[in-house]
Amino acid sequence: MQLHDLKPNEGSKRNRKRVGRGMASGSGKTAGRGTKGQNSRTSGGVRPYHSGGNLPFFRKLPFLRGEGFTPRNRVRYAEVNLDSLTGFEAGSEVNPETLKAAGLLKGKGLPIKIMGRGDIKVALKIKAHKVTDGARQKIEEAGGSIETIELA
Repeated sequence: MQLHDLKPNEGSKRNRKRVGRGMASGSGKTAGRGTKGQNSRTSGGVRPYHSGGNLPFFRKLPFLRGEGFTPRNRVRYAEVNLDSLTGFEAGSEVNPETLKAAGLLKGKGLPIKIMGRGDIKVALKIKAHKVTDGARQKIEEAGGSIETIELA
């Protein structure tokens, strides 16, 4: 199959209906808009958030303070739990490159945060951007060390 062989499925494309072109066309006179009323007029109709005279839905909601729900300059982290570090051998170094090679990182290019779920049995040298207090305590109890990497 070549690029020039591609065609839409049979019957999936239709010509647009030209309305208001005389009574013989079947869509003359009012052109499918009905008679009179706001929606029959040129550029008539209501705004998308119009609620028929009721208080619009978005005005019933509480005010959003600041820049919205999430801060604009928030730093997102790729989270790695301790229970996923069980595959590493004792004394090995765990850094962003080794985590990526092991397939433990989900986000692309995100800074790494070590979380405290699970237990760790072996001493590891961990280099990460952030470590939770619980994870730090468990790593040090197992005889490992932690080095924090500065955010770029």
